[in-house]
Amino acid sequence: MAGIKDVAKCAGVGVGTVSRMINRSGYVSEESREKIQAAMKALDYTPNELARNLYRKKSGIIAVLVPNVSNPFFAEFIDCIEEELYMDGFKVMLCNTAKNAGAEAEYLDMLKRHIVDGVVSCVSSLGEEYYSTIKKPVVAVDRYLGDNIPVVTVDHREGGRMAAELLIQNGCRSVLHFRGAGDIDTPYYDRHSEFQRIMDENNIKTYCYDLAWDRMDSEYYIKAVDDAMQSGFAFDGVFAVDRIAIECMNRCLKRNRRIPEDVKIVAYDGTFITDIVEPKVTAVVQPIELLAKEAAKAITSLIAGKNPEKMKVVLKASLKKSGTTLV
Repeated sequence: MAGIKDVAKCAGVGVGTVSRMINRSGYVSEESREKIQAAMKALDYTPNELARNLYRKKSGIIAVLVPNVSNPFFAEFIDCIEEELYMDGFKVMLCNTAKNAGAEAEYLDMLKRHIVDGVVSCVSSLGEEYYSTIKKPVVAVDRYLGDNIPVVTVDHREGGRMAAELLIQNGCRSVLHFRGAGDIDTPYYDRHSEFQRIMDENNIKTYCYDLAWDRMDSEYYIKAVDDAMQSGFAFDGVFAVDRIAIECMNRCLKRNRRIPEDVKIVAYDGTFITDIVEPKVTAVVQPIELLAKEAAKAITSLIAGKNPEKMKVVLKASLKKSGTTLV
């Protein structure tokens, strides 16, 4: 395999000149550049990307931390942000953290050691105190990780309000409410608190099932639905994330409860799975593509040494009415 010395010899220039061109670390005349390029082609020379990145303290890789990629929301987010970052010249390292308690810390350590250039974090198990020690580019998605870390999120309070008002408009008087963990400081919990506030104000009975923060797998969601339905609570409405909402719908149909005549369902997230079941599911839709675009813009700005335009970006959710509600 040809090395940098072979290229220099073939081109008739110094090793330092070849190094400056490859690493873009200094001036190289156009004549020398052409000779080096011809020599590299003749010798089939490929620069050592790892060595070059170590020299420049850049890897061209951004780690994206998600709890569980099997969750449709995070699957769509990864797909969108990978495309955005690729257009900016970066590759994505996907980090699935829910299966390993130490995974989040391990991936953040890679940032400290220049293995990755930045981190987009959709998890927060370590909390603000840990993240405050990291003086490298980090962007949070739907998490509060500290005052110095930009966050991209959605107006979840508005999302919770839209879901609550729609179920009330559909005549619901008793609602199953599957809530995310409330002991972690995250913007998305606003949807639950706002939803519950409106239910209480309108004297709507609710059965609130609190979900574990670190479980998003199908087995756990099935167990959660089983537990809620075995509680004896008679419900005519459901509010839950997409996968739980669909599991509830399937269980109701198996018990000969008609959707939406007997039970109305509003999902939250509005990912593709709400459109591939029958009936299609009414949902509060998060703008996942925009979340990814804003997160990518923020992290690439930080890596370039610039401050993001905003430390907190709040996007709007929308309501998609479909076959699990009447109006």
